[in-house]
This record gives sequence, C-alpha cells and structure tokens, in this order.
Amino acid sequence: MNFENHLAFAQSMDSKDPLREMRNEYLFPQQNGTPFIYLCGNSLGLQPKSAKKVLDQQLQLWQNLAVEGWFEGDEPWMFYHKELKRLMAPIVGAKEAEVCPMNTLTVNLHLLMVSFYQPSQKRYKIIMEAGAFPSDQYAIESQVRFHGFDPKDAIIEVKPREGEYTLRTVDIIEKIEAHANEIALVLFGGINYFTGQWFDMEAITKAGQGIGAKVGFDLAHAAGNVPLALHHWGVDFACWCSYKYQNAGPGGISGIFVHEKHFLDKSLHRFAGWWGYQENTRFLMEKGFVPETGADGWQVSCTQVMPMALYHASLKLFEKAGNMEVLRTKSKTLTSYLFYIVNQVNEKLGFEQFKIITPTEENDRGAQVSIIARTHGKQIFDHLVTNHVLGDWREPNVIRLSPVPMYNSFEDVFRTGELLLTLSKSI
Repeated sequence: MNFENHLAFAQSMDSKDPLREMRNEYLFPQQNGTPFIYLCGNSLGLQPKSAKKVLDQQLQLWQNLAVEGWFEGDEPWMFYHKELKRLMAPIVGAKEAEVCPMNTLTVNLHLLMVSFYQPSQKRYKIIMEAGAFPSDQYAIESQVRFHGFDPKDAIIEVKPREGEYTLRTVDIIEKIEAHANEIALVLFGGINYFTGQWFDMEAITKAGQGIGAKVGFDLAHAAGNVPLALHHWGVDFACWCSYKYQNAGPGGISGIFVHEKHFLDKSLHRFAGWWGYQENTRFLMEKGFVPETGADGWQVSCTQVMPMALYHASLKLFEKAGNMEVLRTKSKTLTSYLFYIVNQVNEKLGFEQFKIITPTEENDRGAQVSIIARTHGKQIFDHLVTNHVLGDWREPNVIRLSPVPMYNSFEDVFRTGELLLTLSKSI
C-alpha cells in the first residue's frame, strides 16, 4: 500500500475501516478533559464500556442470591467459566475443552510447568529466549532450583546475533538441536514483550517436540493480538493474561491451554485442587483426586466470578468484531503505517532519531512497534504524555507504541508522528 503523511489520508483510511465502530465500545483515559491517544494496549487494554454493567450484574446477583448464585440465576457461577471457554477458544485456535480461565498468568505458568517440566538427570534443561519478561525468567529459575538444578547450567537462552535485536528462527532451531539430548522443555513467549517480535511458534513446536521435549508458550503479548492455532500446531501447553490486548482489567484473570493429547496422560504430575476434580462427582467430597477431563482438570481454586465477568465483557466484543483474521488485517496495516510515519519523521529531521527494532516483516510482529530514541528518549516520551499520547517507556531508551486494531485509528498514528517530529525539533 502507498501511504501518505497527511491527515486527510489517515482519515480516509479510518472511513474505510470495517472495525471503526469498535472504538466506540471503549473508554479512553483523559487528561484535563482531553482524551489520550492510547497506544499502550500491550501493557493494559482499555476498559470496555460494558465492563461496569456486567460487574454490577454480578454484584446484584451476589446481593440477591448470595451463596445460591453458584447454582441459581441465568448464568450460575458454578458453570460460568464454560461460557468463557466458548469465547476464548477461537482467540487462541483451540478446542473449547483445551482452554480454561483461571488464576493469574505466572501462577498458571508454574502449575503447567509442574505437569510439563519433569526433568531427569540426563534431560533436564529448559531453552527460552534471552530477554524474556522477568516474571518468566524468575518462574523458570525457581522451577529449575525446585528440581535441584543450577539455573546457570539448566537454562539455555537464545540470544540475537551481534548487532541485531531480534531472534532468527534458524538460530532457535539450531540451538534446540544442538542440545537435543539435554532439553526437557522449550518455553518461549509467543511475542517478545520488548521488541514485539512474533516468534514462529509452529516451527519452534515442531523442533522442540522433534527432539523429545515438551513445548509451551507464554502468550501474554500474543493472545488477542495475533491469530493463533495452538491445537493445529500441536503445542503442548500455553497460558496468557487477559488484561493486555484482551482488555479484561488490571490483574485480569489468566487463561490456559492444554492440548487434548494430554488429557488422559496419567504420568503428568499436577498440583490438584477441589475445583479441578471431576465435575459430576465433585460434591461427594471424596478422597483421591480424579481430574475433570480437559483443561478444566488443571483448575485449583473456584471460579473467580468478578474477574471472569470483566473478561466475559471483553470477549463478547471480540465476538462482535469478528474473527482474529479481521483484527489482524487491520493490525498489519496500522503497524505498517506507523513504520512509515516514523521513517517520515527521520527523513524530515535529516537523521535517524528513531530506530525501529520491531521486525520489518509484518508476519513477524504483532501490534507493537518498539523504537529506540537516539537522543533525549525519556524527555520525548514525557512530552508525548503531556501532549496526550500514552505509550510505554522501557529503559534505557525504548518507546513502545501499540496501535491496537480494536480501538486505535490511523489518525492516532498520524498525530503521534506529528508530535514525534515537533518534539524532536524542539529539544
């Protein structure tokens, strides 16, 4: 597509956007009565306008039914998660039985590693991307230590080549194959939080399972952002948060995926709880854990009704928007336009003030574009916020901007470029 760097072009693109009305379903933060251009959905998504209504409905049920809310009403809490499973499954490319909303992300990562990281003295290593989000690093380090291994020996990190910011799939696969007899688990992020790189999850899964390892993904930055096909790719397990691209509120409930091929595998360890017990006999209160079939069998504690209600509100908007491919089509064009606008800023400045470190190839990235500010990065970022553009700052010099297709516009991108140019000239 031939982009143009003027307001009329951006507004023309917005007028033809089939998702343009979805923007009206969300509440934008304001500063002194002026709404922000919000480009931080990669950190915390916007609040759906329906969120207050659905939460009020659940509070009303609690008020009127109290404990009977578990079994009475239009959507008894006992089975509330099943409606979410129906809506979650298409977002990650899974069968309904393979997904379940529960807990929070790192808790679920630990629970799933109990099942899928079962090291032996020979095969005990975990391979991951260098520069993964710290919570993943800490979780993996602690799991390794729990099993009696030294993280310095047991964790293999794949780093970008010298002078590069992102990983090459060939290097990931070569590293997996080089340690084929030692690796117990391959655990990557679906999308790297810092650079916005979308890893070739299918290729990584094939390579990891090809050497006899289990393969899992942290999809915090991928679920609700890019189309996923976890079942088709044969991924062993995955988990994600719901508060970034899925807009389910700060600290929102997490989701898990367990491939159906593992449902009847009794060799898998798990940390059990009452809510994961076989549903039709759960209230017999008998000893001896019998898991419910499917991902529900990994549940530990009872349904978190209020966080699930917020997630439900957001998932209904995904259903309204259409499938993930509709969102993805707009996302690729939005990020390509942001690439173009940033390069236009550099051209007008006469030097590369902003270096994009997100992959140029649109199939290797999601909605996030990360840029290095060569000079005065924090000052420029702070000025963006003062001028009603809210992105995300990462030390030492990276500004992350995420035009989310559900609620961002081409005009948002254009006006952000105008400010980047103006602010860079004034410093």
